[in-house]
Amino acid sequence: MSLIKLNNNSISAVTSINTPAFSARMSGAQTVSNETYTKVDFDTEDFDTDGAYDHSTNQRFTVPSGKAGKYLFNSFLIVDAASAAQLQNCQLAFYKNGSLFKKTDWSFNSNDILYAGLTLSSLMDLSATNYIEVFVRISDASGSPVIDGSATTLSEFSGSKLGV
Repeated sequence: MSLIKLNNNSISAVTSINTPAFSARMSGAQTVSNETYTKVDFDTEDFDTDGAYDHSTNQRFTVPSGKAGKYLFNSFLIVDAASAAQLQNCQLAFYKNGSLFKKTDWSFNSNDILYAGLTLSSLMDLSATNYIEVFVRISDASGSPVIDGSATTLSEFSGSKLGV
């Protein structure tokens, strides 16, 4: 994105006002422990403008030096009971600096299902070195919940700084 800026009758171009920005996804399915918050393994980058998303070690976004401000983060994924309609409830959460920041809950109220698509978005005011991660908690009567990352369209963790 480009923006033309006028200053005292001179024109200058300002580019990439919504950076840093990144988009990451899972490269395959991830088995998680039943009823336990587990970090989601978004291990494949689609893009990362500032090298701020660590896809190989920590699977988290860290605000670079000089890039504090307002950010918008999004995540979606498919959770699966693996073999039968036994999903009971699910939670998708953003963690900020290692602590729960925002979450959303799904309860299937005694109507267990086979799989569910979970989504979460949040605006955050972040400082340099703050980091954001995605966690999921799944209750599955079979005890073997899975996050289905087997296709490029089934999972995403993305974010960008807002130009405000």
